[in-house]
Parts: sequence; structure tokens; C-alpha cells
Amino acid sequence: MSASSPILYEVGLAIKNIDPDGKKFDRVSRIVLECPTDSSIKVLLDVAVDLYPLQIGRSINMKLTNSLDRGAGRMDEVSLAERNKDAWRLNGPSLADEADYVMHGKIYKYDETASTIVTAYGSFGGLLMALTAEADTLSRLTVGGNVFLLLK
Repeated sequence: MSASSPILYEVGLAIKNIDPDGKKFDRVSRIVLECPTDSSIKVLLDVAVDLYPLQIGRSINMKLTNSLDRGAGRMDEVSLAERNKDAWRLNGPSLADEADYVMHGKIYKYDETASTIVTAYGSFGGLLMALTAEADTLSRLTVGGNVFLLLK
């Protein structure tokens, strides 16, 4: 992914477990995802199950982007803040058109679990994500940064 791409991170995953600590909410499940080609990539993600049905073994493509605009790239902070006010109002086709499930939120924390492995934590209106991967692959995610999470 180039620096001008709105896609900050993209990975293919498989659902390994659903609600490993028991179901806490009627319409939300916490899923455990792992990358079949890279064992260092793991994701814990809260999902609204009435909008996005889940099944163990299902393959999912996950993207984290800074915009839904296909032509967006790196923008200065003022321009980015202005666009994020109505980020969902696009005049043309968007990355959301290619996804089955979309959430908007923020990256709020980074943890270094090993010298090259980090975990990025995101909150999407109270639905949480913990993404663990190689530090260099998550370098475009910044604490406080707005992100869209797209699942297909």
C-alpha cells in the first residue's frame, strides 16, 4: 500500500472463536480472528451480529482506512478533519460499497508485546478491536487517528 492510499492496513483472516469468554450482550459478539498465512497476526473484534452474521471458520478480509473515498490519500490535518466531519457523505462510489460491514472509530492505544510485535487498540462506538501484528505493518496507524474498519 502506497503512502497515498487510504488503506492503512489490510489482511485476510479466519474466525477461530466466537464469544470465548461467554456472550455478554444480545446483539454483539466478540470474535477471535487469525491470519492463516501469518501466525503473528491476531484480532479480537466486537461485531453487531444482527448486521454481520458470524460462523467459525468463515474467511474475512479486513481493511482499516482513513477515508471511504477511493481516491483519498494522505491529506493535511485541516483537510482531513474537514472531510471527517461528513466522511460518510461521498458523491461517488466508496470503499464501503465493497464491504459487508463498516465501522468508524479511533485508534486509542498501542502496546508493544515483543520487540517487533505490537497491538493496536481501536474503539468503534464502544465496539472494541485489538489488532496484534508486526510493528512495521501497523506503522500507518496512529493513536488518536480516525479509522474506518471494513469487513468483507
